[in-house]
Amino acid sequence: LSEHLLKQPPTIIKQSVKDYIVDPRDNTIIIECEAKGNPVPTFSWRKNGKFLNIGKDPRVTMRKRLGTLEIAFRNGGRPEDYEGEYQCFAANDLGVALSNKILFRVSSKDIFVLFRHCWYVVPVISVCVQRTNTKQNKNKQTKNPQSLCFLHPLLSLCRKVAEFPPTFLSPSGSESVKMVLRDEQLLLECIAAGLPTPTIKWFKRGGDLPAQKVKFENYNKTLRIVHVSEEDAGEYVCRAINHLGSVRHSIYVEVKAAPYWLDKPTNLVLAPEENGRLVCRANGNPKPDIQWLMNGEPIESAQPSVNREVLGDTILFHKVLMESSAVYQCNASNQHGYLMANAFVSVLDMPPRMLGPKNQLIKVLVNNRTFLNCPFFGSPLPVLRWFKNGQGSGLDGGQYRAYINGTLEIKRARKEDEGIYTCVANSILGKAENQVQLEVKEPTRIIQAPTNQSAVRRSKARFHCKVASDSSLSTKVTWTKDGEPLYLGGRLKKDEESLTISSVSEDDEGMYTCTVKSEIDQDSASARLTVLDRPDPPMDLDLSDAAARSVRLTWIPGNDHRSPVIEFLVQFEEDRWEPGRWQDLSSFPGDLNSVILQLAPYVNYQFRVIAINAVGRSQPSRPSPRYKTTGSPPDAIPRDLRGWGSKKDNMEITWEPLHDLERNGPNLQYNVWWRRKDSGDDWTNVTTFQSKYIVHPTETYVPYEIKIQARNELGSGPESNVVIGFSGEDKPTEAPTELQVSKVGSTSAKIHWKPVDLSSVQGEFKEYRLYYSRESSLVPGLVVSKEKKTTGFYTTVPEPSGILKDLVPYSRYQMFMVVANNRFESPPSNNVIFITEEDVPDAPRFFRINRRSLDTLYLQWGKPLEPNGILIGYQLIYHRVNGSRLGPQQIQTFLQNETEFTLRLPDRSARYKFNLSALTKVGAGEVYAEESPHFTNEAHIDQVDIATQGWFIGLMCAIALIILILLIVCFIKRSRGGKYPSKRDQLRLDPWRELKRTRHSDEDNKPLQGSQTSLDGNVKESDDSLVDYGEGGDGQFNEDGSFIGQYTVKKDKDETEGNESSEATSPVNAIYSLA
Repeated sequence: LSEHLLKQPPTIIKQSVKDYIVDPRDNTIIIECEAKGNPVPTFSWRKNGKFLNIGKDPRVTMRKRLGTLEIAFRNGGRPEDYEGEYQCFAANDLGVALSNKILFRVSSKDIFVLFRHCWYVVPVISVCVQRTNTKQNKNKQTKNPQSLCFLHPLLSLCRKVAEFPPTFLSPSGSESVKMVLRDEQLLLECIAAGLPTPTIKWFKRGGDLPAQKVKFENYNKTLRIVHVSEEDAGEYVCRAINHLGSVRHSIYVEVKAAPYWLDKPTNLVLAPEENGRLVCRANGNPKPDIQWLMNGEPIESAQPSVNREVLGDTILFHKVLMESSAVYQCNASNQHGYLMANAFVSVLDMPPRMLGPKNQLIKVLVNNRTFLNCPFFGSPLPVLRWFKNGQGSGLDGGQYRAYINGTLEIKRARKEDEGIYTCVANSILGKAENQVQLEVKEPTRIIQAPTNQSAVRRSKARFHCKVASDSSLSTKVTWTKDGEPLYLGGRLKKDEESLTISSVSEDDEGMYTCTVKSEIDQDSASARLTVLDRPDPPMDLDLSDAAARSVRLTWIPGNDHRSPVIEFLVQFEEDRWEPGRWQDLSSFPGDLNSVILQLAPYVNYQFRVIAINAVGRSQPSRPSPRYKTTGSPPDAIPRDLRGWGSKKDNMEITWEPLHDLERNGPNLQYNVWWRRKDSGDDWTNVTTFQSKYIVHPTETYVPYEIKIQARNELGSGPESNVVIGFSGEDKPTEAPTELQVSKVGSTSAKIHWKPVDLSSVQGEFKEYRLYYSRESSLVPGLVVSKEKKTTGFYTTVPEPSGILKDLVPYSRYQMFMVVANNRFESPPSNNVIFITEEDVPDAPRFFRINRRSLDTLYLQWGKPLEPNGILIGYQLIYHRVNGSRLGPQQIQTFLQNETEFTLRLPDRSARYKFNLSALTKVGAGEVYAEESPHFTNEAHIDQVDIATQGWFIGLMCAIALIILILLIVCFIKRSRGGKYPSKRDQLRLDPWRELKRTRHSDEDNKPLQGSQTSLDGNVKESDDSLVDYGEGGDGQFNEDGSFIGQYTVKKDKDETEGNESSEATSPVNAIYSLA
């Protein structure tokens, strides 16, 4: 309602409380009264029912345009002089509104305390009576509001009394009556005397105590019920009990009520000739009286009107007139209080009008409950209806609900609910309308929320926050930490979907919240960052429970920085052998901080502790005090005791010396014993500080028994077990004989030999060692490595034999055998030469597939590195590939000197799978498999022979014509020279002849092919190599000097000479060769 356009009777909007108690020390006292209305109301006050003339008292003022009173005492005066009942009147042309009657009082300065006898049973079983004053005693007081008891046995006047049954001190008698007002609190108290001290119990006759509102205090002496209602009335019984008896007291509670509203009158706006009513209903105990006032005066004294009828708590209005406007007051009162309410009746004659903004745009979320507001006014009250997109007969029902105040509710907004909604208000005086445009949007939400993270200090942490929203809404993502905004930059960087924190520190720990906002909604998600770090070092190391070889170490763990300690590492340092070097002693679980350390004798220890968590190790703690253990004889036996001969006539006895912590005392030495095995001789011994002793002289390779013992100044340690050692070895005197070979295959051969007498080995028999080498290949022109190889055979049978494996087929081998001990080999056996059988060849060295035109495939391959025999040709097996299926098999064979093949394709999209193998008389060798690549149209074009293209032929013709013209010009210039050139000039002018001469000269200077390797296996410089064999070259000679032309892939001599003919000097041919 537009108050500046419509007239309105006054309405009280603010007032002081009915019972207004103020502090007498206040300099200014304010009694509030504010009202609204049109015209603006004027204010007046009544005090104790009489008009208050504010202008006559300089201390009293009224605020401008408000009715609030201010009473000032800065320049004297007493607040008590202004005590009384105040009432505010707000009036304009349409009526008068009244405030409540405000009872203004000044609080008293003195607080009086009533003192009564207080019975209290002290622990010495005595009954004490005392009287005191609050200002003189600071001891604890009971919470009894009707008496003040101070409990202190030392201040009590006490005397011993006999036990007696309970009696009530308060209240007296067997019953009493208590009255309480509705909505206030009820306090019931029973104080009983007795020895032993009685127990107090409460119950209500005819019902249960209201558990939700009851509270027992002061050891059940007091029963408190809050917010009393009529149901709480009745008989309450308190019972005092001890073992001598019990006593009861009944308290009858009556619940009275000051007036309270059942139906409070409300403002009424009517049009001329309309009917209406004001209702004022209140309840209370006793039932309140209803009194009507009009403009602040009793309605009975107002001018009678045929348009108004008073019926008790209701006023009826019939066919009101413009002059019927007034403010009515309803006063409901009984002996416990009163209620006052103002309600105006405003008679207006006004056509419908819209009070809200025009043509609003409202954006709402899909599936949300939505309200479209259309505030309106008119007198008489118009009827309002809603329409969507200007169609329909009105929206109400189903998805829509129209309220009488003009609001349209859409229970669940959907995309199809978008549109323009029109509200139309109609009355007999006219029509008004307004429009609201509704847009339904998808909600803004976080689809990938940040998750709790633990990050190590100085590492990087990243919180993800991926957002989905309506495309037509702009969104903004902000981050906060522990509710405070984050200032981005430096280590904190934000992108569209995440927040990154570099070099995390402890200050970064906290709760991070990602909030995305649009103009109509928002969403947020939070995650906690926990910063982990290595633990702080342990503190306050302490030693206790000292023993000869142990001590208790205790420490205080440092801060674990949110990563629990999983292990404590105890280290030690000693100052005798390695001072300053810290060594690990023991590890202990992370939940211990006091441990027993096992120690070694004769060590001056100090300790430190390192804490270990999932992040890493702490810094070491400060060292503990030093702790020195006493010495003792050695506990350890020297390890790795052995005897061996470094020469044929000695035996070196060696062992691993004891560690420093195993010495157990000063002056460590070693006792060493030895004797010849199975001889029955006495032990020979020696004492030494070293870790080696040499026995000399000895016989060659003789077994000895050896043992050792460590000792120091405090005694000897345990002896070791006896070990067997041997004196030195010498060269074997006999060689294996009758070495021979049988059952020679392509890659293996069986060998036989006569064994030696084992006594001739003069040492530990290790093996029969066979030396063999591949001397040559039977393939003409194939150069091989003559590297010597060895293999061993351990056997002691009378007729030994073995299998020599991993030989190369079709090759000549040489071998001999020796017998070996640990240090020496015997002289060689007889030398044996044997030849391996022919076998299938290795795979071709390479296999390439090219596409030179749209209809053909060009296949090219190289000879195998190891033919393993005489090559007789190649076999090509191929299938056409159709998806995952293979077509019929096709086989193509080639001679040994053919290394290329052109396959014509049945169609341009055909693909093939090829298997190529080389052939000897034994059969087909290892397969080289390839598949033709899949060629696209572009690849076809790139692979087309450009020599067949028209543009290329034209270009070549143009170049040939230019060269011909240049040659003609050169000849003309020569013919004009007038003399013949010298021979040197001829050579200089004919570069083609010079080129031919140079090439023939190079061929004449080539070395003789077929050089053999030396006997010791070193390969000399030679053109007869595997490279030449694979890539081709001039004819090679085999071992008997014959020419092996069929094993080269170069052109024959005739073809070579043909290539060196005048074709090379032709410019056109030169250009073709470049193409």
